[in-house]
Amino acid sequence: MPEYWYNVNTHEVEEDRLSDWSQLIGPYKTREEAEHAIEKVRARNEAWEKGDDD
Repeated sequence: MPEYWYNVNTHEVEEDRLSDWSQLIGPYKTREEAEHAIEKVRARNEAWEKGDDD
């Protein structure tokens, strides 16, 4: 079963890790999950930053 990765440099999804791990977010079970990876990262960063102000 393939794994999907989001490449932060190319902003593309890779099936079965092709790039260096330092450029990737994942693995994800589906292509759709990987396509939305950066959105999840941004949301988590925002939540973390808001919590830092308390």
